Amino acid sequence: MGVGFGIVGCGMIAKFHARAIQEISGAKLVACYNQNFEKAKIFAEEFGAIACSSLQQLLEHADVDVVNICTPSGAHLQPGLAAARAGKHLLIEKPLEVTTRRCDQLIEACQAARVQLATIFPSRFHDSSLAMKKAIDAGRFGTLALADAYVKWYRTQQYYDSGAWRGTWKLDGGGALMNQAIHSVDLLLWLAGPVVEVSAMTATRAHERIEVEDVAVATLRFANGALGTIEASTATFPGSLKRIEIAGHQGQAILEEENIVKWEFAKSKPMDERIRKLLASRTQTGGGAADPAAIGHHGHRELFKDFLKALRNKTEPVSGRGEGRKAVALIEAIYQSAKSGRRIKLAAG
Repeated sequence: MGVGFGIVGCGMIAKFHARAIQEISGAKLVACYNQNFEKAKIFAEEFGAIACSSLQQLLEHADVDVVNICTPSGAHLQPGLAAARAGKHLLIEKPLEVTTRRCDQLIEACQAARVQLATIFPSRFHDSSLAMKKAIDAGRFGTLALADAYVKWYRTQQYYDSGAWRGTWKLDGGGALMNQAIHSVDLLLWLAGPVVEVSAMTATRAHERIEVEDVAVATLRFANGALGTIEASTATFPGSLKRIEIAGHQGQAILEEENIVKWEFAKSKPMDERIRKLLASRTQTGGGAADPAAIGHHGHRELFKDFLKALRNKTEPVSGRGEGRKAVALIEAIYQSAKSGRRIKLAAG
């Protein structure tokens, strides 16, 4: 039957996982589990899977090879550790976990069990992101000067009130940075490399009854010497598409959601005009700017395909193991800087 998947946590994001699995040849959603069993039964009926009454039942299912963790962010650790001990490969929704200590526990458990682990960062698999990564790796930007990420989104008070875990340090791990902007934080690190120093401020401006920030601004120094900024918010109506801007002494490019809206280099190549035409007006989903459900699952599909390829070839997935830790480490440093009022240095690894 190919590779069997089991989903833990049957909320909104789990549906994107299920749809992606349905579109992959040789992959099948076998089982699902949710603490609310009725919710699991509804999910299972919709996607043609078996609803399990316990996590153990899902892990004991012989046809489940990969477990997708789609629980709240701060509840990834325990089911992840149990799945690793059961010999199941793991795909874990962003963030990998809400602290680097908890991330490390997952990474170490998967290494000990010799199972694969990847974090869900689908933005890495968009054609526009891959084009930017290829241009950076080829040195087309020259000496990098600036690398910036902007995530000016909007979430209503009702969004935070809809679940007791939302907006809490324990289960959300943070606010606009850890929950919403982490995709852009990951993409910025993937494109521009590690950050070695950060200075930041955060605030809660527009929401009540939450413990975490809805506005954050950070300045960065990358290991390669470039400087940068991260701006993240869920308090900016009506919400804008997220942007990544990369600029060097020989080129500049701007990524807006999945569109490349600027692509200029001192040394042009024949492919440049084709990239501008193909990637400047992609169909937009809204990107989650105002509606968490306004995203596509095509990036998930490509990430899952990369993961299955890694399983076959016994190689590392693009977003495998320590990759999921990197964004969490940077966000932790941003929170530490905002709390202490000091610049925070990070290891470049």
